[in-house]
Amino acid sequence: MTPTTQQEPILLPPKMTVRELAETLQASPIDLIKTLMANGVMASINQTIDYDTAEIVATELGYEVALQAPEEEIATEAEAEIPLWRRLIADEPEDQLQPRPPVVAVLGHVDHGKTSLLDAIRHTNVAQREAGGITQHIGAYQVVHDGRKITFLDTPGHAAFTAMRARGAQGADIVVLVVAADDGVMPQTREAIDHAKAAQVPMVVALNKIDRPNANPERVKRQLADAGLVPDEWGGETMVVPVSAKLGQGIEDLLEAILLVADSMDIRANPNGRVIGTVIEARREKGRGVVATLLVQNGTLKLRQAVVAGTTYAKVRAMTNEHGKAVRSAPPSTPVQVLGFNDVPAAGELFQVVENEKVAREIVAQRWDAQRSQTQQESKQISLEDLFNQVQGGEINELRLVVKVDVHGSLEPVVQSIQDVAEKSEIKVRVLHASVGQISENDVNLAAASKAVVIGFNVHPDAPARKLAESLGVSVRTYNIIYRLTEDLEKALKGMLGAEEVETSLGKAEVLAVFKVPKVGKVAGCRVREGVIRRNALARVVRQGETLFEGPLASLKHEKEDVREIRAGFECGIALKGFQDFRVGDLIECFTRSRGEVEESGW
Repeated sequence: MTPTTQQEPILLPPKMTVRELAETLQASPIDLIKTLMANGVMASINQTIDYDTAEIVATELGYEVALQAPEEEIATEAEAEIPLWRRLIADEPEDQLQPRPPVVAVLGHVDHGKTSLLDAIRHTNVAQREAGGITQHIGAYQVVHDGRKITFLDTPGHAAFTAMRARGAQGADIVVLVVAADDGVMPQTREAIDHAKAAQVPMVVALNKIDRPNANPERVKRQLADAGLVPDEWGGETMVVPVSAKLGQGIEDLLEAILLVADSMDIRANPNGRVIGTVIEARREKGRGVVATLLVQNGTLKLRQAVVAGTTYAKVRAMTNEHGKAVRSAPPSTPVQVLGFNDVPAAGELFQVVENEKVAREIVAQRWDAQRSQTQQESKQISLEDLFNQVQGGEINELRLVVKVDVHGSLEPVVQSIQDVAEKSEIKVRVLHASVGQISENDVNLAAASKAVVIGFNVHPDAPARKLAESLGVSVRTYNIIYRLTEDLEKALKGMLGAEEVETSLGKAEVLAVFKVPKVGKVAGCRVREGVIRRNALARVVRQGETLFEGPLASLKHEKEDVREIRAGFECGIALKGFQDFRVGDLIECFTRSRGEVEESGW
């Protein structure tokens, strides 16, 4: 088949199957597969290929193609989450707004050099300006490049970044994503990308460790493009800056890139307007009381002013910068360490200046009363039913999901199934993050910050994640059959989903030995590690984080006697209906489900 004359290039996504490419080009799949084979690529009609491969094939067949911008980039401004700083200045007079320094968060994989890069930026700049160096860690600091200031958040990665969003703040204007040139895009890198995209914050990539002999920048750029960050040199909008934190190379170029992105955003504030900002971190120190780092985002914070942050308040007794020097005022984008709070404010909490200390106390008292009266309501989970109602009511315009699966082979089919359901609905469904592994605290934090639901396929939340989900009111739904997942998603999008079933964890037992019992089969000899094991409850067998089985207990014995329950510290024999492949070290989790009949989906 010969292509017709094209007026404009055909837009292709970063990844697609051979079938999807054929349909997009309106070409024969057989011709595409033959061309792929001629280029050394053995691919079936349902196999996924990247954009570079698709471009080669399309070009050889006479088609002109281009890379389609990621969905987040082509989203309308109305659909995007409005940056915090824009909300803060919404009521400020236009003629009083002035440019302010950009606030930058540094995210990335744990071993790719985030801390080293922050140190390189800080010390390079300090050597130019401060002979004495930085005397204390205050969670944020400023550097100067070409006479312009840049504020860096010195926080422990995307967990703190997302915690700020969960509290309604958005401390960073720009994210610097650190990727090692010798290692490439790792799972935690993708997680950081998803967190930044969910916050609608522009990213600059710092391609670190380019001094390593095995560095491969081009390979990393291809991986970034696959993740939706197309480098600007390839026609995309993401600036990728090669750096070496160890040797101090490329630091100036990175600072220049940050300022270029900031200029395109027109970041402004009113230094004479109402004072408002974000709590970066806070702690209680012996002899000093509560010490809090505040980032001013609008107005100018001054000594002796009264400040309210959540259910805490302060009269500012002292302010110091990152060099330990006392300052009397802090304009927009300036981080300062403040003394005078009555209690430790939560990191990520928004603060504002009020008329006086008396007013501050009254506001805090009112917030405590409101918090107590709404505790029950606030503890209600963010469920699929609630989110559907909010979508229908116009409160939100999309259903957001965080997806976790057990193995890589399940990831694409599960995400594709969700997207297939979404295509048939008028409501937009957006997968914020999808990866392999147990449901963790990071997944729950992302869901809480983005008002999303966590979906697990053949995986379950670990104990810390389960407790965090309960405290933050995040709904975690788990499945072991794909059609159950898609069926419930369809029902949720149509507003027909029934009441959610709640899982209650009872206890855990560790398998110490395996016995073969005549007429019964294999029985696990266990010690109860926590909680209680009950005979009439359900059990889940977990091996190295992977769920092997779910089902009812067949029997529960203590020293050859049938018992109804066994508590922590005691040993017991457990037999399960439909499972006998016990191994020493397995965990048997005992739980109940509170809603009527137990479904196969594992809710």
